[in-house]
Amino acid sequence: MNADCEISVTGLRKSFGPLTVLNGIDLRLKAGERVAIIGPSGTGKSTLLRCMNYLDRPEAGVIRIGDLTVDAATVTRQQILALRRRTSFVFQHYALFANKTARENITEGLIGVRGIPLAEANRRADRILADIGLSDKAGSYPAALSGGQQQRVGIGRAMAMESDLMLFDEPTSALDPEWVGEVLDLIRRVADGRQTMLIVTHEMQFAREIADRIVFMEGGRIVEQGPPAQIFDNPRDERTRAFLRRVG
Repeated sequence: MNADCEISVTGLRKSFGPLTVLNGIDLRLKAGERVAIIGPSGTGKSTLLRCMNYLDRPEAGVIRIGDLTVDAATVTRQQILALRRRTSFVFQHYALFANKTARENITEGLIGVRGIPLAEANRRADRILADIGLSDKAGSYPAALSGGQQQRVGIGRAMAMESDLMLFDEPTSALDPEWVGEVLDLIRRVADGRQTMLIVTHEMQFAREIADRIVFMEGGRIVEQGPPAQIFDNPRDERTRAFLRRVG
């Protein structure tokens, strides 16, 4: 993780057939900044995250992470791999490998993406498992873990990559209410390490507490952004006010 790494997205566009999902997104993150994205369902929030590490391929736009520039018009496979080495993704539905243990789910990216030898990857995974309170589950498969434990492994997998940017796609929305708190607590701890984060969330209080900046999206565009107090207590755009009335 590069402590001085700034991140930007310029002119990002993505469509699915005739439906335009991202309509020219411009966004910048300072190193160590925690940005939460809120907005109605279907407005492109998750697609933005997926485009930022090319899980979904945008039709246009430039992504910069430090000295790496990826332009959708000229992107190569090598650039996509480099982008994925500098980002990590926490999925809404965990996305753990069902046939791999908790430890193996964490080491998979270290070995396959970073090229770290197995012994060192295992040592790093065991440190992460201890940090997230799951040392006793190192040899357990996802089916034997609760939803909260699976998501903690997913976050641990992202932590192990020591990436410049962590992307969280509604990390608590698939959890039973009893597991939400432990996952949010873990994300708070990661954030306290000044990890640069972009978090799509429907947890408004969590967004208020954790984020340095709130971004409100609607219709594939960024409508408004600012500090949490401004967005939640004194939003300037009527669309933001209407959304917060609905979710409040």
